[in-house]
Amino acid sequence: MLKLIQTEFLKLRRRKLIWIMMLAAFVMPFFALLYFHYFGKTGVDPIQFYKWSAFGFTSLIILPFVLGMLCTILMHDENQSDMLKQLFIVPVSKMGYFFSKFFIVLLYSTCFMLITTVASVLFSVLPGYVTFEWGSVLFLLKKCLEIGILTAFAMLPILAVAASQKGYIIPVCMTLIYSFLCFFIMTANMYLHPLSSISVIIARNGDIPGLAFTQAINVPLAFLCIFVWDIAAVLLTNITLGKRK
Repeated sequence: MLKLIQTEFLKLRRRKLIWIMMLAAFVMPFFALLYFHYFGKTGVDPIQFYKWSAFGFTSLIILPFVLGMLCTILMHDENQSDMLKQLFIVPVSKMGYFFSKFFIVLLYSTCFMLITTVASVLFSVLPGYVTFEWGSVLFLLKKCLEIGILTAFAMLPILAVAASQKGYIIPVCMTLIYSFLCFFIMTANMYLHPLSSISVIIARNGDIPGLAFTQAINVPLAFLCIFVWDIAAVLLTNITLGKRK
């Protein structure tokens, strides 16, 4: 398993697009900067700024889409050139191969949210919109780490779809459908989609004021939703890779 992870790291050095995608972490902090600059507000509540820069579109759309692209890229090369058959002859554990890819997604997601944290602090404090306080910075860091880790698990179904396909089109389309489906399902039931369940977990105990939910917050149910989707993704991958002989 460790050798597989090491191999994935070595392959990342040749994929410049993956590092370019990391720049998306600056998108919402920058728009938050423009938003508060437009209204000319100073002395803004830090949580209000971070809702724009890290807790909103970053966690619901930008990060899931970036991770979906990452899942597709990680799986594409071996699928496209039928290298999986050679790998499994070696032999390489099919699920070990899958989870080594997931480890990269998990690490990438965490780094992405750490960059979002730094960008949010810089774009809020340097222009003077937010007063620097260690308490609010640590709160932002904690929430961003939670988002980074949980979103990686929420994207496991997309990694499973990417593992079952040889091309880019279906995994990318599934990423878009998966991300936007969250908004439609969220209004009816927040515990049917992993991404909406993450919002419930992040906003537990009223940590992020101003967020309105259609249902009562139930953190165990939110974790159960993510767990069920992940188990289904692992089973799908086991079946799909099991057919590659």
